[in-house]
Amino acid sequence: MDKDRIAGVAKQVKGAVKETIGKVTGDTATQAEGAAEKAEGKVQNSVGGAKDAVRDATGR
Repeated sequence: MDKDRIAGVAKQVKGAVKETIGKVTGDTATQAEGAAEKAEGKVQNSVGGAKDAVRDATGR
């Protein structure tokens, strides 16, 4: 498993928590920041998945 996948999942979780805190407290800036961090984590996870696929295909 690529390190980008692990870091991506961690960012998704952190972003989801931040987004929820923003919703609960009514802080739209924190909510938006959390949503952005969650999206960034999804992208990073996808990049890691692509790296894993390439690694598996090339046998490295």
